[in-house]
Amino acid sequence: MANLLVTGGAGFIGANFVHYWAQHHPDDVVTVLDALTYAGNPANLDGLNGVDLIQGDICDTALVEKLLGERDIDTIVHFAAESHVDRSITGPDAFVTTNIVGTHSLLKAARKLWLDTGTGKPHRFHHVSTDEVYGSLGPNDPAFAETKQYEPNSPYSASKAGSDHLVRAYHHTYGLEVTTSNCSNNYGPFQFPEKLIPLFLLNCLHGRSLPIYGDGMNVRDWLHVEDHCNGIEKVLLVGRPGETYNIGGGQELPNLHVIEEICATVDRAFSADPSLAARFPDAPAAQGKPSDSLKTFVRDRAGHDRRYAIDETKARGELGYAPRRTFSEGFAQTLAWYLANESWWRPLLDKAKSVR
Repeated sequence: MANLLVTGGAGFIGANFVHYWAQHHPDDVVTVLDALTYAGNPANLDGLNGVDLIQGDICDTALVEKLLGERDIDTIVHFAAESHVDRSITGPDAFVTTNIVGTHSLLKAARKLWLDTGTGKPHRFHHVSTDEVYGSLGPNDPAFAETKQYEPNSPYSASKAGSDHLVRAYHHTYGLEVTTSNCSNNYGPFQFPEKLIPLFLLNCLHGRSLPIYGDGMNVRDWLHVEDHCNGIEKVLLVGRPGETYNIGGGQELPNLHVIEEICATVDRAFSADPSLAARFPDAPAAQGKPSDSLKTFVRDRAGHDRRYAIDETKARGELGYAPRRTFSEGFAQTLAWYLANESWWRPLLDKAKSVR
């Protein structure tokens, strides 16, 4: 039986991981530490028995030390982060504080409890990072491998790069048992409606414009959040300490293709279920119009990376990881979840800005 501390476990990816872990490892004990900022939501953990949610800041090293000691934590899974690129451009300070200072706070506490004053028992500090630390790719460049030089281009990705380096340093300097995973763009249940997929999905339902940066041809690899959780599970169970693993969805798509897929899937859902027109009367699909009529092109974002792509050869070979969904399958499941959980996302609309 393992005792896990999941930071940011009331956020999008963290909450999905807690649900996944509770389902697949029911004998383990999970404590969630979350500051419950705008993107953290206790409702994301509804229905989970035996999961303890502690509201607190990862920068509070004393609190982290207390939790590690009193709860005999042997595994930290670190999701807590500021992650929205647009927000990092307008307000980078919070990203430096949470992503760099906060990660260092956790590392200090883990070192103290597990190494300096601990029993020497097996432990693991797993750090969840992003493919954005690698920078941008040209159309014919090879996909990001774990050996790719870091070239972050936004305050967000720079802050995540800094945290990655700190995690690596604590392994090589102090012997802390760490792993890092760098993932591609996640989507799925519980995603706060400021990111592209939930924002555009809900805009389609409410007849609001779909603002497309530049020419819409920026390319991303899309990863369903449950596939990501499966990858993290494999890293925790069989990943080698000190190693980094790239986790991707194998779905390298231009943003414009993703948006068109969103529109087409929403239109098909309205055709299959006439009751949706009554629920969402402002949707073009409720009025016999295509959802893609909402598309509008806007000025490109500053420092907008052109292409990301994940080479997951290492994770496939060492961990046996493979994504289980195509984007079409994953988005259809995601749309079905949002349609079935209007009570979850409806209160969040006032908190979310129409940005991505």
